[in-house]
Amino acid sequence: MLYFREVLFMIAIFTVIPVSEGESISPYVTKVIEEVDKSGLDYKLTAMGTLIEGPWDKVMDTIKKCHNVMRRHSSRVLTSITIDDRKGAKKRLDGKVQSVVSKSKRAISV
Repeated sequence: MLYFREVLFMIAIFTVIPVSEGESISPYVTKVIEEVDKSGLDYKLTAMGTLIEGPWDKVMDTIKKCHNVMRRHSSRVLTSITIDDRKGAKKRLDGKVQSVVSKSKRAISV
């Protein structure tokens, strides 16, 4: 009997903050985004974090790599992760937003 493991897709938003590096962290965020881009996963950079979508193991591995990238540049790093794990759902980075926009009675800035 064969068993197939379902590949669970998830969306995560995460931030990796170099606590010891002062006010402006954009040069460090650039390093993290380069790591996310190498993963091949769908992602979106936002003003407050990075949204990433894909299989659980690959998303978590990518976030771990991003944390480690930041550790090379800062003696203290704070990483925060929020996960939305919905069975059977894919391509939700834009889909979730479009669902809200389509149900709204007024224009929404996206």
